[in-house]
Amino acid sequence: MIIFAGKRNAMKSRMISAYLQKKHKSKFGRIMVITGARQTGKTTLVEQVFPDHQYLSIEDPTMRENLKSLTASYWKQKYPKAILDEIQKEPQLIESIKSVYDQWTGPAYVLLGSSQLLLMEKVRESLAGRCLIAELFPLTLPELRTNSWDEEAEPSAFVKLLQGKYLELEPSFQLQKEYSSKMIAYEHYLRYGGYPSVSDTELSEEEVFDWLNGYVQTYLERDIRDLSNFRDLDPFIKLQRYIAQNTGETINASSIAKQFGISVKTVFRYLRYLDISYQTLTLSSWTNNLNKRLVKNSKIHFLDHGILQAVLKRRGGLNGHEFESAIISEMYKQTKNNQLQCSFYFLKTHDGREVDLLLEFPDYYYAFEIKLADKVTRTDARHLFGLEALLDKPVKKSFILSNDPSTKQFEENITAIHAAMFLG
Repeated sequence: MIIFAGKRNAMKSRMISAYLQKKHKSKFGRIMVITGARQTGKTTLVEQVFPDHQYLSIEDPTMRENLKSLTASYWKQKYPKAILDEIQKEPQLIESIKSVYDQWTGPAYVLLGSSQLLLMEKVRESLAGRCLIAELFPLTLPELRTNSWDEEAEPSAFVKLLQGKYLELEPSFQLQKEYSSKMIAYEHYLRYGGYPSVSDTELSEEEVFDWLNGYVQTYLERDIRDLSNFRDLDPFIKLQRYIAQNTGETINASSIAKQFGISVKTVFRYLRYLDISYQTLTLSSWTNNLNKRLVKNSKIHFLDHGILQAVLKRRGGLNGHEFESAIISEMYKQTKNNQLQCSFYFLKTHDGREVDLLLEFPDYYYAFEIKLADKVTRTDARHLFGLEALLDKPVKKSFILSNDPSTKQFEENITAIHAAMFLG
């Protein structure tokens, strides 16, 4: 059985909910577009946040046909506040919502979609300047620790750092009063990922992996077929598996194209599909310093380790690259949930120096090394020493994130900390 804090089917708190409530009341929030991977909890979220909105499923063909025939005045009268789920199934309805928005100030709508490409193309065409766009990701570690919708998810030390708040770090993670709850959520996340459905306390491991396998099959049959009229899914499935096997590594599109007998253009198209359907996160190599010989290939991370295991049809522990992907994905989700504006890069030079993650802000960077290790030494910090010589702005702080419970200081600006203590 899964060992996980909380009650069966307890709804996890979502950190983005307060932001959505606040913005929906603003001048440009009357139309809110929420995208995200299938099964991240978009419908559950908006029904909780907007209980006065009527829910309309555009996936229902009968409902879809009926709604298409409605005039703007009828929308205002019958559906002045509504949630339209899977709106990309009928983009014509976006024009109806636009017409209502332009004629009256009262009506308010929330549009949901799991296909970012199809939805966002129509949004850019019709709703530019009229809507607020938000993304919903699988559960983060602070959210996994909650046991009900009403329980506030405490921001992690990582988020507090990026918000400019002072951090007082215990000398050992094991001394922190939240150690137990953070470790339970962390171990669950590294084994099963962050999708809400697999956070159920009473699912067996077999049931969890059945759900994950079903998710991957549904993704291929619905999301990918929505994105492109594939005659043959086999090349895409092979590339998906290849990326899962090589998560956290730099990707050479020419090499992949030769291996699978497809064009480089097709490789890039497939990689784009994985990104826009929220399955992967592509990090560009940092290249601002033209005087240094830097590797320019992108690095791709699977966004959820549970889905990665389902793609590879295996279960068990993580290797170093998979751990790196899990940690970087968690950091990415937390920055998005908290509307923190920063850019994600990795850095690699031709002489072998590599930094797993650079977070760029207007005037400085944060740098991170990620190690699947139970004990960290000064040697693990070697790529962080003198890093500013490669960069165009100062490094505000550097961190090594690992499974070492001891908090260690390597020079004034480099701290080693347990990943769960920092992100949980």
